[in-house]
Amino acid sequence: MIRSQWKKMIAKEEEFKESVMRDHAFSNTVLADNVNSPAHYGKGKIECIDYIQDFLTKEEYIGYLRGNIAKYLHRWRYKNKQEDLLKSQWYLDRLIHMDGKDKL
Repeated sequence: MIRSQWKKMIAKEEEFKESVMRDHAFSNTVLADNVNSPAHYGKGKIECIDYIQDFLTKEEYIGYLRGNIAKYLHRWRYKNKQEDLLKSQWYLDRLIHMDGKDKL
């Protein structure tokens, strides 16, 4: 029962994300690049987030993700609006997908 509720929540989040993109006049390519793959994070041989995950312990990495989620949710109204909401979602998605690799 919990899994089905979780899947419904994820579906609602995806629906919300799509509605934000539809309802606002942002360029999908610019926004997607800034959220999913900022140019300044891909200069090395590996993505910055992969490097961070590699050298932190599991608990430290979870804290890192939670901190970024909180940061973007806190500032979205004052700084980058929907882009910050999507960045928060990006970190939340990484945290959610950790469950598939290792039980939280």
